[in-house]
This record gives sequence, structure tokens and C-alpha cells, in this order.
Amino acid sequence: MRMDMLDWSGDILALVAQEASALVDLLCKQNSGVLDRIIALVEPKTLDQIRSLTNNRDRVSAIVDYFKNSDQKLCIWFLSTVCQYCDNIPFLLETTLVSIAGYTSGKSCSALFFYHLQSYTDALKSMIMQKHESVAQAVVKNIHLEDTWVYLRHKNPPRGKDRTIQPQATLDNHEGEESEHKVSVESLLKTTSRVVMLLGQAGSGKTLLVHCLGRDWAEGSFPSIHLLFLLEFRQLNLISRNLSLKELLFLFYPASGDIEEQSDAVFAFILSNPEKVCFIFDGYDEFRGKLTHPEKLESIMDPNKPLPMIDLLSGLCSRKFLPDCTVMVTCRPRDVTDMFGSPGFITCELQGFDRLGVKEYAEQYFHKKGEELKKKAVNLLMDNRHLLSMSHVPGLCHICCVCIDHLFSSDGYDLQLPASLTQIYMQILLAFLKRIDGGVVSGTSPVQRYRTKIVEISLLALKGLEESTIVFMDTDVSPELQDFGIKSGILTIVKRTHEDGSSGYGFTFMHLKMQEFLAALHLMTNQNITESQLKKKLNLKTRWTTKIDPKSIFTDSLHLYVCGLAAEACTSNLVQFKGTEGATAWVQKRQAAVRNFLLGLAGSTSQTGPKIVELCRCAHETQDAKLARAIGSRPQFELRNIRLNAVDMDSLAFVTAAADQNVCLDIGGCSVDLDCLEILPSFKNVDHLIFRSRKYDDKFAEALCGILSQLQALRQLDFISGGLTDVGAAKLARALKDCPHITHLNVSDNSLKDEGIREIAETLSRLPNISSVLMGKNSISTDGILTLIEIMAACTSVQEVHVEGNKEISLSFSQSSDTVWLKHCNINVTNVVSLCNKLRVFSYITLLDLSNNSLGNKGLKKILDLLPKLGMIQQINVSENGVDMDGVVMLASALCNQKNLRRVDASENGKKKLVILFDTSRRHNSRQLTPNEYGIHVHKKLSLTQSDVKPVYMTKLCKQLVKCENLLDIDLSHVDLSTNGALLLIRSLADCQRVTAVELRYLTLKIGGFDFFCDVNRLTEYKLCKSNVEKLSRILENCPHLSELDLSHNLLRDEGVKCFVDYLPKLKISSSVSLSGNRMTQVGALHLVDSMNTCEKVIAVEVSLGVEDQSLIKFVQEHVNGKTLPRIHVRECSFEVIHLKKLVEILNRCPRLLTLELSSNSLHSQGLFSLLDSLVELSTIQTVKLRNNGLSSEQIEYFIKQFSSCHQHRDFRIEEPWLTGNAVVSLIAKCLNLQPHIKEIRVSHASINIITEGNSSLSSTFIFDDCDIDGQHLAPLTLPFQKCHALQDLRFSQLRVDRNSADFFSAVIPFLQNLRNLTLDLKGADEDVLEKLAEALPNTPAFESLSLSQFVLGDRGAAVLGRALQSVPNLKSINLYQCSGWTAARGRDLVRGLVQCVLLAEIRLDSVVLDEEGITILAQGFSHLASLRRLSLNNIRVVTSETFVNGTGILCLLTSFKDFRRMEEIELESWRMGDGGTYELVKYIPLWTELVKLSLSENQFGPHGSLALCEGLMSMKALKILHLTSIGSSDLVGVASSLKHCPSIEDISLSWNGCGDSLAQTLAEILPLCTKLKRLDLEANNITTAGATVIAKCLPSCPSIEVIRLWRNPIAKEDENLKDQRLNFSSF
Repeated sequence: MRMDMLDWSGDILALVAQEASALVDLLCKQNSGVLDRIIALVEPKTLDQIRSLTNNRDRVSAIVDYFKNSDQKLCIWFLSTVCQYCDNIPFLLETTLVSIAGYTSGKSCSALFFYHLQSYTDALKSMIMQKHESVAQAVVKNIHLEDTWVYLRHKNPPRGKDRTIQPQATLDNHEGEESEHKVSVESLLKTTSRVVMLLGQAGSGKTLLVHCLGRDWAEGSFPSIHLLFLLEFRQLNLISRNLSLKELLFLFYPASGDIEEQSDAVFAFILSNPEKVCFIFDGYDEFRGKLTHPEKLESIMDPNKPLPMIDLLSGLCSRKFLPDCTVMVTCRPRDVTDMFGSPGFITCELQGFDRLGVKEYAEQYFHKKGEELKKKAVNLLMDNRHLLSMSHVPGLCHICCVCIDHLFSSDGYDLQLPASLTQIYMQILLAFLKRIDGGVVSGTSPVQRYRTKIVEISLLALKGLEESTIVFMDTDVSPELQDFGIKSGILTIVKRTHEDGSSGYGFTFMHLKMQEFLAALHLMTNQNITESQLKKKLNLKTRWTTKIDPKSIFTDSLHLYVCGLAAEACTSNLVQFKGTEGATAWVQKRQAAVRNFLLGLAGSTSQTGPKIVELCRCAHETQDAKLARAIGSRPQFELRNIRLNAVDMDSLAFVTAAADQNVCLDIGGCSVDLDCLEILPSFKNVDHLIFRSRKYDDKFAEALCGILSQLQALRQLDFISGGLTDVGAAKLARALKDCPHITHLNVSDNSLKDEGIREIAETLSRLPNISSVLMGKNSISTDGILTLIEIMAACTSVQEVHVEGNKEISLSFSQSSDTVWLKHCNINVTNVVSLCNKLRVFSYITLLDLSNNSLGNKGLKKILDLLPKLGMIQQINVSENGVDMDGVVMLASALCNQKNLRRVDASENGKKKLVILFDTSRRHNSRQLTPNEYGIHVHKKLSLTQSDVKPVYMTKLCKQLVKCENLLDIDLSHVDLSTNGALLLIRSLADCQRVTAVELRYLTLKIGGFDFFCDVNRLTEYKLCKSNVEKLSRILENCPHLSELDLSHNLLRDEGVKCFVDYLPKLKISSSVSLSGNRMTQVGALHLVDSMNTCEKVIAVEVSLGVEDQSLIKFVQEHVNGKTLPRIHVRECSFEVIHLKKLVEILNRCPRLLTLELSSNSLHSQGLFSLLDSLVELSTIQTVKLRNNGLSSEQIEYFIKQFSSCHQHRDFRIEEPWLTGNAVVSLIAKCLNLQPHIKEIRVSHASINIITEGNSSLSSTFIFDDCDIDGQHLAPLTLPFQKCHALQDLRFSQLRVDRNSADFFSAVIPFLQNLRNLTLDLKGADEDVLEKLAEALPNTPAFESLSLSQFVLGDRGAAVLGRALQSVPNLKSINLYQCSGWTAARGRDLVRGLVQCVLLAEIRLDSVVLDEEGITILAQGFSHLASLRRLSLNNIRVVTSETFVNGTGILCLLTSFKDFRRMEEIELESWRMGDGGTYELVKYIPLWTELVKLSLSENQFGPHGSLALCEGLMSMKALKILHLTSIGSSDLVGVASSLKHCPSIEDISLSWNGCGDSLAQTLAEILPLCTKLKRLDLEANNITTAGATVIAKCLPSCPSIEVIRLWRNPIAKEDENLKDQRLNFSSF
């Protein structure tokens, strides 16, 4: 109702009667307090009648009728009360009420105020409606906001502790994962006073929908919003001056007639009623600025103060003013982080068309084209997967319809459909050009007629993108171009509002996508755009953003259109647009440049998920199969936290279908429309599919089930960390019955209960190829677990069942059952019988884990009673089951009496660890044993550690143990016993002749056979003193075969040590004695050293009185082959002069040759010189090691001088922190002058090692390794080196080289006539220095080995080195590891000289740069190198990479290998070798019978190449090292199986290949056959816990294996099956 200026006297009652219905509706919604205030105005008589009414609406109607018929004064009172106390009064009603109340109160200004407000509101609605009509004029389909949906995003709360997430991927560790639910667009403004971010990709309809919201508001749909302002960022870009909020609003929505009073009234209303005002800002992605962070804004901002546009908008969005207003901002998803999470902030994203929506839109579009055409067009759109996937975006759906319409009108019904978005826009452009002539066909094509205009408008498009311009001024567009653009429909006219309030017109492209397409067209056809400029436009866009990222440009598809125009299908059109002579060749070259650039990106391993998707989009646009195959060669596509639309899925399908290998698609936290899942069957090579997010619920699972059987390549399915319940699990189970190829299934971390797990478990027997199933982190009960066990017992192929409460449920399958784990399952004594009955069906169970349950002593006893029913079980784990010492005693009795029970391991009195092990071959008879039936030599063991055994229980234990008729090991380490108690225990057990071992600390004291036989005794931390040692020693004298004795951390002190050392000759110890931590002094240390003289079997003494406090005596091992030099190592003893003299006396008495090591001792000068003199005189000391003893240079010189007087073999090693740089060089120079008979000098890391020989004719070796030496330090070595005529081996590494270095080597090398090996690893050399070094290379007949690692040679250096090599005919080894800096032309000179060395046996030429001619020279040279044994050609860089990648270069080199006959090592890493290269290489492998190392890492093997390699491996009997890291194939089962034909193999690397558990299974089968294998690297594959467990189980049969690396695999390394120390899960 429009408000008029009325004289309210006399009309108030009539107007109240007119608004009676609205008043009743209003009052019915108010609380009782408001009604009480109004009822208080009613007279008592009428009041009683009103209160007698029971219906609330009837009461309210009676109240309104009462005041309607009352006098004017009472009526005004009533209206004032309503106006003052009621909430949510409709705007028109409020205007009326306030105006009446204000007028009658004498405030005539109120009426005028609301008159202005109502007038402006009507005008505002009119302007909003006009905007809507302008935007919606070309809309095909009516928009109903209540039926238009968006995804409302919100954060889920973190899961509880019982739902901890397995550390498999970074996504899984995110607390508060984002989830979504659908709401209508209409609902977004139903709730006010919040900030709404409406997201949507380009063409999703954001602008149309916000104008529809404006339309619905103008029609009265949102009564709580009184004023709505819709502003476009593209218009705000045109404002450069500061504006206040009032100026901004009335600039775009001016007051009627510019009445100042009206604008004041409206703005006053906005300030006092912000909750009734809504601001909509459309197109933030088109805004040139970026919103300011709230912390950088003033806490309270003044809306009347002029501000920069960015601060003004930031203040509104951050609630710095008008905090209760409603704000809606539309943008593309990438820019949502700029909103900074304001209070009340919500994010929603537009949902595109589903399949039905696409069909409805197409039918509406073609409904006027005739029924036949409509039917054909709609069917065409719905049947074409590419067009349909693009049509899920409304804007693209319209474009597709226009395209189809154009094609039908041009070609009839024989259509050549576009295969990409770019090709669609090409058709759209042609259709627009056709419009200009009204569809009339002429002799020339539209492209030829309008080529100049297309060039001009394309340039305008690119200029706009580069300057972030969408709205162009009329001065930017020539009149001719305006006419062309408007007639064709490429440009549209828009109204512009200037800063001064005046209006004008501008031009925009019909859509931003068209502007991007035309800009791409300019880039691909303009001669002035260089390839370098073009490639800068091809940066991949990420969809991950943070608040600190810079504002992105508003364009996000330009690179896609550039890629699309590089497709062969676009060549002819580009040639027409180019329109010059020779255009075809130029266009094809430009297209090839784009594709080659993308091919380079495809080889990168650092691309994140969003960029991989973008790369797939680019490949799809190019329609290039080679590019798609290169991208698809990666083993896994890991996609995280982005929205995947149908176009993305279609692009991924295109790439994976082109791959020549199987791939894993890992989708985590990504929003995926259910219709998009219908595209999954197009993913031809996806064998592993992972969905991980709580977004993926039962509806998602249902949609997935509909297409699951169509995924023919699928072998592994992971539906983890999701919202799957029993309902979804039932549907999934039914769908799996039609998927017989499934081998792995993972539904962990969902919301499954007993029924859902039962449904899946019952399906498993119908999956013939299933090998593992994971169902942990769900909600299974104890009954559910028992049901699962029953189902699995009936499944003949189950191998292992592992249940750990709700934390883990894993099932493994093979031909026989093996293991059942039931941990944290709340199993108690009442469940034992039922459990055992179900387990009886498992005929081959070997391990049963019942740890962390509630069995107690009674449950344990019942299990022991039921043992005969448990078949072949070898081990039962009942740890942490509430068992106490009574249970341990019961087990000890069973150990002694049941023949099949072999071992009991317990800790903490049975409360913590409790494991029972059996000999299943002797089960079926549990009666007591007799020696005649059961040999006395069968060993049993009881281990009770970390316990506090009271005397009463120790008595009970001993009473049972002495009854044992078998040999028995007892481990009581870390048991709380007194010192005397420990000694008494040993004495007591010594009387029992069948006790073979007692462990009182870490290992064992064994007393075996019928004689008292001790192997290892550890009595540590028992406070043993001298008197105790005497007692213990007398006991141990009776042990004829004591192996190890540990008396560490007692109170022996010097006296006790002396006492023990005196007893030592009487003790028959064969391995070692530890006396660490016994509070001894230097005197005690010398007692230990003296044991070298008092006991002839002592082979080594190690003593340290420092922080480590270690004292150890070692004995000669009779079973050890070879002679070991006796050794004394004294560390941190701070010897005084008297101690050093005593040490010399001890050493003088030592009759044997020995090694003396003194480390970290503060040696005083007086005693030191005496010690050094004594050492020289002691001919028994051959090796002296002095480490960190504070020696000075003078002392070392004195020591070397003294040693030089002895003409015999001496080895002395000195380490001091100052032995670097100039100091160490000076010292070495003096050493060479003092001692002419030096055989070897090694300088490394602040240490020197000098070996002397009496024979002066021996050859010498000098090695300087990373000792902080610069070139300027070398001068003192010049003369001494020149005199070293016997020097044969000279090595310098990490030497900082300069002109001085070059001078040094130039002066020294010519004197070294016998030099055979020269190794120079230099840093910082320039070309002049390196040229001089190359010229100084020896050309003597003796010189045969050259290593120049990490040189930056440059072109001159490479040429000089190439010439120098021609003068070294006897060279047998050359190493140019990581040398670089030359061009391909000089690389030819280098290899030309290298291949002249025909005696070469070893070549390492890594990272060398060559061209095709260089490759040819190298290949021809190889044919003459018959002596070559070791070849390393890793990472060769070829400037003609296309030829090399295509295989020509590779095959040329590989063919030259045919003349090699004595090859021992070959490394060809990073060649990108494909199947053809592999075939060629494998031809020659049988000829290399001595090959010990083969490294082919970082190549691109396909399945055929892998097969060829398998055949080659069968002939490699001498192979020791095989490295196949990242070779591009995840199917290496055949390779692994072939390793059984390599009996010498020691080192295998199969890392970074994405291999799964099938590889692990094969390795487990062949590893026991590889009896020499030491190292196996499986890093960065896809081996799960189940696969790792299979490998772990074979390790007992693989004693040679030292380490198996399993880092970066989805393995729960805490699994109890993976405790073998050889399994390595770290990064090194």
C-alpha cells in the first residue's frame, strides 16, 4: 500500500478496522507479555468475556474488535502499545501504525519521515525489478527460488577419541571436516543479520539468481527485509574516489528527484534498523581489489565517513558498521577465503543441473524449433557424454544448446560434434558471425569476411583480461567494432553509473567466458605474441587458497582455451583466422609449442591435486592422446578438498583411459555431485578407487553401487572416514556380488554397526579374488565380533582375522587360515566357550590374540582346559586381561605339566604382557610327561619381567618349576628382588639340573643339561658390593660355560673391581663382562686395563669414567674365524701423571701386539711426553688412536718424530678440533719432512691418519677429505709433495678452489711420475682455473684413473678437458659426476676426447648435456670400448628432447652396448626409457654374465617393458644390486618373481612405484630364496598393513636381510605383527 499524507483525525478508527486482519496475524505471533499489556487496556466486563475464549486466535480477534469499536483516544493508546512492544511488524503495517501514532502525538515529522521512506522503497523496488528484467530477458526457463538448490557448507565437530583417524593421508588428520547439505536459494534471505557467501563457477547462474532474489523481495517475499540494495562489483570498479556508505547507496539508487530530505530519512532508517536492510554484492571475483582483514580495520567504523571502496565494502562484510544488516556476496569458489569468517558468516555453493535439469532446459530451449528438431537435439545432448558433462553448468548448458542449434542449421543432421569446451566456443563464434548476415549464405565464409573485426575484438578481449577490465567505455570500442559486436551478439550494452552520479553506457562481452576465449584466440593467432609470452599464460590454477593469498585475477579459463586451440581439430579454423601465407605451418608450430609445454608439466611429480585436475582439463581440451598418456602415467591421482564437477570428472576419465598402466584415484574431502559418479565407468584404467570423507554417506554409496559393476579394471575399493551406515553397507554388499575382480576392500572409519559388518562379511565368500578387507573404526559390539568370527570360520579362504575392538578389523584371505586377532573386544569368561566353539572351524589357526579383554584368571583357566579343541594354534596372546600372580603360577604349573605348552612370557605380574606358545605337533594329549615319552632335551621357557614378586609367590613359582622334567630357561629380568634374594635364587636354581637359563636383568643366565651350565648372567642394579662379588664369584666358578656376565650399576667401586678382576682367571667366561656404573675411579679403570695381563683370554678392555660411565671386558671368541688385534680403549679418565705411569707399566707387561686408544682424556704435559716416549719404545703397540685429548701441534710433531725413528709398520690416528685448514696442512708438511716412509695419509673432519712402513719403496696414498682447506693453504705442501715420487693415489674432496689451487696442482702433478689415480672434488672454480687444471692433467703411462666430480667446467673447460683426454691413452677410469656448464656443442668435444681412451673400464658421465651429434659420437665410441666394465649415464640431458623421448636417441645408445662383454655395473637412470628401450637393453643382458649392478630408476616402463625385464633377470646369476625406483609401472609382481633366479642379489629398490599388496605377497614368497639379500627398499608404494604383515612373517626365514624400508606406505606401523627391527618406517 502506498503511503499518502492524510489528515488522520476522524479516520483512525476506520484505518484500524481496515488493518484488523493484519493486526490479528501480528498479535498471534507475539509472546504472552505483549498480550498482557494490551489486555490491561480492556474494560473488566469485556475482559472476562475475552478470557473465557479458549482459542488464542479467537481471543486476539476479540481484542482487535474491541479497540476497533472503541473511542479514538483508546484506539491510539492501543496502537501505541502495539507499535512499542511488538516484534517483526511488517513494513507497511509499521509505517501506518507509526504514522498514526506519531501524528496523534503531535509529531508530524514522523509521518513525513515514513512518507519519504515509503516513497523511496517503492522507487527502489522499481529499480530492482528493472534490473531483473534486463538480466532475465534471454532466460529460457523460469526460475523458482524455492526449487533452486545450493550446498550449505559447515564444519562438523571433531570425532571423539574412540574414532581416532588412521594416519594414512593428511586429509584424515583434519579435525572438524567440512560437510554440506542442500538448502533452497529462497531460504538464504529468510534468516537475516548474517553474511552469506554464494559461490559458483563461471556460468552457474549467480548473477541471475541474485536478481531473482531482488525480484522476489520487490514482490514481497521477504517481509523482514525492508530495504534491499543490489550492487555489482564490475560497476564498483569504476569508482576511484572515497565515498561514504550513504553516498555509495544513493549513487546507484538515487532518491526521487534527488530530494535531500528523502535520502536523509532513508539513511536514518538504515542506521537505526540495520537488521531490516540487505546488501547484495555480485561478482567479487571481478573486483580489482581484495577485502581488508578485519584486524586492519578500525574497531567501529563511521558509515558517514568517506572511505576507499575496499575499506567501505570490507567494513560492511566484517560487520564494522551496521553489524545486524544482511550481506550477500557472490563469487567464484577460489575467493571465499577473503571473507575472513565474519560473525554469522555462512558459505553456500550453487548446485548445477542434474541430468533431469539438463534435459528440461534443452527441451525448453528447443520447444519453438519444432518437435522433431527438439527431440533430435535433446537426444543428441543427453547421449553425448562430453556435452552432457559440460551441461551440468547452466551457462555451459545454454552454450551447448546454442552450439547444437547452430550445427543443425548449418550441417543438417550429419553433425561433427565438438569434443571440448574450446571447440564449442569456436562453433558459438561461427554462429554469432552467421547472425550478422541474418543466416544468408554468401560466397565467402564469415571468418574471411569479418577477419579484421575478429582480430580487433580479440585484442580488446585480451587487453581487458590483462587490465582486469570487464566493462569497456564507449571510447575504448570503435563505432565499427561496436556495431559488429552488437549485431553478432558478442558484445552487449550496459548502463554505467559515473562517480558524479551521471549515467552512461559501456560494453561488455556477452559472457566473461567468451572474452577469455577470444583472448586465447588472439594469443594463438597473433604474430607479435612470442612463445615465451604464450607459455606465461599457461600457468595451472590451484583451487586451494588461503586468507594470505593475493587476490586472484577474475579470469580462470584462459589457459584452457589456449590449450583447446592447440587441438588438431582447431587447426583449420586458426589458419582461417590467421589468414596469411604460410599460416598452416605457423599455426601448427604454435600448437605444438603449447602441447610440448604441457608435456613438460606432465612429467613433474610436484603437482598438487587441484593442479593435476587443471592439467587434465588442459589435456582434455587439446584432445591429445600422447599428452593424456603422459599425465596418466602417474600411479596415483590424489585429490583433496575441492569440488569435482562433471567436466573435471570427464577430463580425468580422458586422461586415465589413455594411460598404459593402472592408476589409483584417491578422492578425499571433495564435493562430488552424485550424477558425476555416472562418469566413473569411463575411467578405464582405474584399479584402485578411494573415497575418504564424511560427505560420502549412504546416498553417495547408493549412487556408487549403481555403477560399481561397470568398473571392469577395479581391484581395490576404499570407502573410508565416511558416513556409511548399515543401510548403505547393505547396498554396497549387494553391489559387490557383481564385482568378482575385487581384491581389496576397505570400509574403515564409518558408522557401521553389527548388521552392516555382517552384511559385508557374508558377501566376502562370493568374491573369489578377495585378499584383504579392512572394517575398523566402526561400532561393532562383542556379539558382533563373535558373529564375524563365525562367518569367517565358514569361509575357507580366510587367512587372518584381526579385531581390535572398534579400532581395527582386518581380514586377510588365502588358501588357509593363519591368525585371529580379537583385541579390545570385551571378551570375558562367559564368552570363552562360545568363542572356542566358533574357532574350532578354523583348522589352520596358528596365532590367537585375545589381548586387552576381560578374561581374568578364570577365563585363562577355561582356555587352558579347552586347548585340545583349538586345533593347531601355536600362540595365544592374553595380555592385559586382568590376570595376576595366581594366574602366572597357574601357567607355570601348566608349562611344566602340559607337553604341548612350550613357553610363557609375562610382565608386571601378568597384568601387562602374557603370551603362551605351544608345540602343536605334540598336542592332543595333555597328561603329565615322562622322560621316556618326551625327550629331556626339549627346551621350555618362563619369562617374568618388570614384576614385583613377593616371597610367597616366588616360593610358589619355584615349587612348580623344580617339577619340570624338561630343560627350562627362566627370565626374571627387572624383577624387584633384594641383592641377597637374587644370589639365593641363583644358588637355588643351581641345584636344579634342568634349569638352562635365568635372566635377572636383560638377557639370560643358563644352567643346562645335568651339569650346572651358565650362559649369560645379568645382575644389575642390585647394589652388589665387594663381599657380594666374592660370594657370586664362588658360585660362578661352578659354571663351566659362562658366556656373558653383566654386573653394571652396582656398588663395586675400585675394591670390588679389583676383587672381581682377581677372580676373573678362574671364571670360564666366553664373551664379555660389563662393570659399567660401579662408581670406580682412575684406579679401578687401571685394574680393568690390567686384566689384559692377568687373564690371557681377554681380547679388549673399554673403560670410560665420563657421562657414559662404561666399563667392558671382552674375551676371545673361539668360534670366530680370523685373528683380532687386542685393544685397549680408555676414554674420559682424566689421568694424572701417576696414573699414566701406572698405565705404561701395565702396557710394558703386555706380551701381545695391541691397539691403544685414548679419547677425551685431559693429558698433562709432563706425563704426556713420558707416555709418548714409552709408546715409541713399545714394539707391541702397532696402532695408536688419540682422539680429542687436547694435544697441541708441537706435541703431535714430537710424537710423529719419535715414531719416525722406528722402522716398522705403525698406524697412528689423531683427532683434534683444530686440525683443519692451514693448521692441518702445516702439520702434514712437517710430517712429510720428518718421516720419509709414509705409506698413507688421510685427512678428514679434524683428524689425521698416518701409516708408516719401514720399506721406502712402497707406494703412497694421500687423501684430503672435507677438511676445510682453501687453495691458499696448499703452498706449504708443494715441495714435500714434489719429493713424494712414490705417490700413486691423490684425492682432494670439498676443496675450495681458486688460482692458488691451480698453481699448486700445476706445480705438483708434473713431478708425480708414478701417479695412477687423481680425484678432485672442488668447489667454486671459475673457467680459467679449471682450464689450467685440465692442462695440468698427467700424461704419464702410469696414470689410469681421473675423477672430477661436481665441476662447473664451462665451454672452454669442456673443450680443454676433451683435448687433454686424447693425451691420456692408458686411462681406465673417468668420473665426471654432476659436472656441468657446457653447451651441447662443447659436449661433443668432451665425448670425442673421452672415447679416444680405448682402455676405459669405467665411465661415469652423469648429467652431461649432449645433442644428437654428441649422442652419435658417444654411441660410435662405445663400439670400440671392449674393456668397459662399469657404466653410469644417469640423467643425460639432450637438447633435442623430443627425439630422445621418442626413443631414437635411446635406441642409438643402447644398440652400441652390443659390443660390451665384461659389463659389471650399469646405471641408466632418468632416461625416460620406454618399452622399446627396455627390449633393446634386455637383448644384451644375457651377454653380461658378470653384471653385479643394474640401475634403471626414473624411467617409463610399460607392462611390456616390465615383462621384458623379467626375462632378462632370469639370466643375471651374478646380479647383486637392482634399482628400479619410480619406473612408471605399479605392476612389478613379475619382476619380483623373477628375482628368485638371481641367487647373488643383495640390494633391491622398488620404491616410488605405487605397488600394492600383490607385490608384497610375491616378495614374501621369493625372499627366503634370496639367501644373500641385505636391503629391500619399498618406500612410497601402496602396500597396506596386510601386505607388510605378509612380508614380516617371512623374515624369520631370511636371516641375511638387514633392512626393509616401508616409509610412505599406508601401514599402521604400530601393528604388533610389524615389530621386527628390520622393518624401517622412517625417512632414512
